[in-house]
Amino acid sequence: MNLSTTTHESHAVISVTGRLTAAGAPALRAAVQELVDAGSARIVLDLAATAFVDSSGLGAIIGGLKTARNAGGDLRIAAVPEPVAAVLRLTNLDRVLRAHPTPETAFDGD
Repeated sequence: MNLSTTTHESHAVISVTGRLTAAGAPALRAAVQELVDAGSARIVLDLAATAFVDSSGLGAIIGGLKTARNAGGDLRIAAVPEPVAAVLRLTNLDRVLRAHPTPETAFDGD
């Protein structure tokens, strides 16, 4: 798994490439914490290139959501491929994390 972070005027984007599993979950948690510590608590996870997510990956996403919200922000997901969307539906996390079409639209209207 690879992560890349870009900061925009109103939010930051973390792009996740590959498989988000137990091996990569700590890196995602750390990336979210670094952004929050730097003052960017509005975060979008761009999952367009994410092939798979397991329970540890889901835990890291929910942990990131809590971290961002505790800092007065939010964590949103975007460009979710069908295999990842299926896992979110299966775990009912699609009710907690509403998917947005693109990272650019995740904070539209806010």
